[in-house]
Amino acid sequence: MAALLLRNTTGGIRCLTKGPAFISTTTTTISSSQGFGLLTKLRRSYCTTISQDLLNKKVQVYQSTSKDPYLNLSIEHHLLQHSHPDSYVLFLYINDPCVVIGRNQNPWLEVNLPALQEAENIKLVRRRSGGGTVFHDHGNVNWSVICPPAVFDRDRHAEMVVRALKDLGVTTAKVNERHDIVIAGDGRGNGKDSFKVSGSAYKLTRLRSLHHGTCLLNSPRLKNIGKFLRSPGEPYIKARGVESVRSPIRNVDVDTEEFTKGVVDEFLAMYEEQCGEDVNVKHVGEEDVKNMGNIRKGMDELTSIPWIYGQTPQFTFSSRPTEDDPRERPPLDLDVQSDFNIQFTFRHGEVQTANVSGLKYEGPAMDRACYDGMVSQTLAKGSEDDSAVKLYEIKDWATVFKSATAGQAFKVSDSSLNSISEWLNKVFPGNHFR
Repeated sequence: MAALLLRNTTGGIRCLTKGPAFISTTTTTISSSQGFGLLTKLRRSYCTTISQDLLNKKVQVYQSTSKDPYLNLSIEHHLLQHSHPDSYVLFLYINDPCVVIGRNQNPWLEVNLPALQEAENIKLVRRRSGGGTVFHDHGNVNWSVICPPAVFDRDRHAEMVVRALKDLGVTTAKVNERHDIVIAGDGRGNGKDSFKVSGSAYKLTRLRSLHHGTCLLNSPRLKNIGKFLRSPGEPYIKARGVESVRSPIRNVDVDTEEFTKGVVDEFLAMYEEQCGEDVNVKHVGEEDVKNMGNIRKGMDELTSIPWIYGQTPQFTFSSRPTEDDPRERPPLDLDVQSDFNIQFTFRHGEVQTANVSGLKYEGPAMDRACYDGMVSQTLAKGSEDDSAVKLYEIKDWATVFKSATAGQAFKVSDSSLNSISEWLNKVFPGNHFR
């Protein structure tokens, strides 16, 4: 089996050999003075599947040719579950525009769902790891490292990315106390203000540890990211899940291909001693993995409404301050009584409790509190079974309130119904059309 020895400028030796028969490879000979910079050009492998033989290798590098965020996260999860427990894996990918929330986050709190509805071409994704909400587009490169738990460290691979950035001229890059990658000014000595350019999230299992992040390189949507990550419902929602920590951000103005090469170089420099045979950059995409059941199953889960919305931890929505959430609320200009209040508790995106008061009604004269109680009881009905009101299925709140009085001798007045529904549709929309 033919082998090519490369020596970098620090004297380290890397051994690259021809891979398994089913892998088609292209090899280019480079001089030692070129170092690691052309590593990804040196060796490109196009594999028809992610075979167990590949997953058993000590050091593995994959790059996705797909920009589908659901597919890329499913490939990543497959690598986490099926790579050898003692192996070191690097996976790099770029996603189409999307907002990605953490596993235990609340999309109604973290995301401006109406803005996503208007944008139409921006997907909403819930990943399997924890952490905060981020925005992806073609100006971001996502990096993921999977390694044995014994060597896992929250800064270890963030520092790897920092070294790659410094080699590309971003000299002020560093890892801060929150394990984020930040730069001072433009990253090249101009300016002192701190900007976040890469955040991290983690998933730890008994046998494997995953650390992944996204690096802002040259996103054309940088100025518009904020509007997608500011929920109009935030003043009214108290969540149990993880809330994002907002930080000033900026691009580092590095080419995505150069960044990818730099990260690959640094990863292999860290683990070259583990090199038993070959270390090839293996390109994988939809055609390569479309018949792999685990990955297709993973995509089905990530694209499902119950996962995206139903995974949400318990939270409350209230139009007035409560004992648990005493924050002042924005003033409301609605056609309701002066004592109007609406309060919901949701679990997995389904109504558990409802308390509505101060609506205006049309019907036989009766104590208004009786009408309020009947509406509240109807909205919470079914919380113990599959008939519960599911927030993520609501397309118009007017329909919800009409259903709450269906078959009754009274109804919410048209003016009250229209004003409260219009408000709720803006600050608390049910569904985002993916």
